[in-house]
Amino acid sequence: MTMAQKRDYYEVLDVAKTALPEEIKKAYRKVAIKFHPDKNPDDPTAEDKFKEAAEAYEVLSDEQKRARYDRFGHQAGGSNGGGPNMEDIFSQFGDIFGGGGFEGFFGGQNRGGRRVRKGSNLRIKLKLDLEEVANGIEKKIKVKRYVACNTCSGTGAKNGTDVKDCGTCHGQGQVKRVVNTMLGQMVSSSTCPTCNGEGKVVTSKCDVCHGDGRQLQEEIIPINIPAGVAEGMQLSMNGKGNYPERGGVPGDLLIQIEEEPHEFLKRDGNNIMFDQYITFVDAALGASIEVPTIEGKVKIKVDPGTQPGKILRLRGKGIKDLNGYGRGDQLIHINVWTPKVVNSQERELLEKLRDSQNFTPNPGKNEKGFFEKVKEYFQ
Repeated sequence: MTMAQKRDYYEVLDVAKTALPEEIKKAYRKVAIKFHPDKNPDDPTAEDKFKEAAEAYEVLSDEQKRARYDRFGHQAGGSNGGGPNMEDIFSQFGDIFGGGGFEGFFGGQNRGGRRVRKGSNLRIKLKLDLEEVANGIEKKIKVKRYVACNTCSGTGAKNGTDVKDCGTCHGQGQVKRVVNTMLGQMVSSSTCPTCNGEGKVVTSKCDVCHGDGRQLQEEIIPINIPAGVAEGMQLSMNGKGNYPERGGVPGDLLIQIEEEPHEFLKRDGNNIMFDQYITFVDAALGASIEVPTIEGKVKIKVDPGTQPGKILRLRGKGIKDLNGYGRGDQLIHINVWTPKVVNSQERELLEKLRDSQNFTPNPGKNEKGFFEKVKEYFQ
């Protein structure tokens, strides 16, 4: 399912945008049971709907992810790699079904007889300048992460074959205990203490990874950063985290965005703000000036009689919207610059200017001629 095809997460779980956490949890439980693949063997769309519900719950059940999703949409709130796979779902969300996870509702155990383990996530901070934030960019980053051992294929066993079923749990990864009570027999399950829930034991360790099933490796990972990301936003790449010991699914790579401040420009949502200072002569007579934008310098026209505080707008010179809804503008705030120090000649001219009948809030008809003389003097 591509980003453009994804349904609204609230629609997927059939809840309101104001739904409380318990309502979201209850709605997810209902949808997950309805579309569980084992319950719908003849429905080829069931697994996709099951995954879709899990992805929606993953975001809406997390306060920070939900807040980012509500503001920026799918790319900000959820994962950046196509959503969770089946192993992720069974390993991460079984707790909301109580004890035995999803399979307890369908008379079975965890898939494959044991719980699928997931490796730890990696977290990095990625600094972007304003131009990169505005237009999006592909970055290549260097990370050190645990990957499956090439020699033993991640099993931790020598030659990848010296593995056998655990003698304690017989390959199930769990042991059952029966306790007799006054109400009858009570059966409980717990993780096998011999194999730690793996269901397998290594009889001869791999010479390369020494039984861990993984190796630390430096890797170059390309990351596509969409236009419009913001400070503090977190993107996720599924499967680019650490590989767990002796098999399972890798964790995720979590990328936190940091915006580097621009020398002149400031961001306000999707708009760019810039303070332009001009002389009172240019404000009175008008001028053509250059201003910086994220795409380079452009010329703008300051009309005669421009007052301090006026805002000029450059349409489409802002930041692309994260969800593709157009682009912001650049807003130029006009400020009239007043010199702090003047020489004797300038002071004399300014005194005349102050005494002039034209230099008033409502200047007379000879205003233009007087200011032309002032401009000639300063030039």
